[in-house]
Amino acid sequence: MLINKWLITCCLIIISCQSRQNNLPPAENALDAGREFIEGCLKGDFDKANFYLLQNQANDSIFNVLKQDYHTKSNATKQELKNASITILAIEELSDKETIIRYSNSFSKEARIIKVAKTDLYWKVDLSYSINGNL
Repeated sequence: MLINKWLITCCLIIISCQSRQNNLPPAENALDAGREFIEGCLKGDFDKANFYLLQNQANDSIFNVLKQDYHTKSNATKQELKNASITILAIEELSDKETIIRYSNSFSKEARIIKVAKTDLYWKVDLSYSINGNL
């Protein structure tokens, strides 16, 4: 009986420790993917942001720089970013599989650009597009 309780407890711990990414809804359109990614970055929720990121070496490198930059900010600045709202300035559909989102946030008000690309099923953010000057 004691072994059964121990086994159940272990299973519950393992289930509760699974990545939160399993609970995130995949983006079914470009705007959702972009918005969720941006929100994750603003709030310092990089697990969430990473879920909406197109996984490749270039994006991983850029994403790591974004995370490092965030962690160097003061606690006051981080709080301002967490409270910031996203302002979509323009959406440009390049094709049925590529969209450019121009946005800012209420804290920095600096205009930024991201590209969102459709993979086999879902939309993901492609950071390398805006960093490499392909605009």
